[in-house]
Amino acid sequence: MPSQSAVGSIETKGFPGILAAADAMVKAGRITLVGYIRVGSARFTVNIRGDVSEVKTAMAAGIEAVKKAEGATLESWVIIPRPHQNVCAVLPIDYTESVEVYRQAVEGNTAPYLQQG
Repeated sequence: MPSQSAVGSIETKGFPGILAAADAMVKAGRITLVGYIRVGSARFTVNIRGDVSEVKTAMAAGIEAVKKAEGATLESWVIIPRPHQNVCAVLPIDYTESVEVYRQAVEGNTAPYLQQG
């Protein structure tokens, strides 16, 4: 994980809101969606990583998307510019092997391979 990599997190009530946020964020900024967590019966959190400015841009788009999603409620959000390594080691906010191809594409190293099916 690059030490300059910021993390952004959005929590919503309702899955359509988190889906809308995730889609808007990956389209708005050069960020990597690193995962989501179901934190309650109808509450979800989505986490992104990238350069601070890109995470800020993506988070703004994600927040707006949640506000527009029918029935979704924005519960909370946060941007942390450079999370401590201990935080990354414990919480599910780090890059994983399954998102590595997208991180490389965001950083300009490769084009993502998307399986059509």
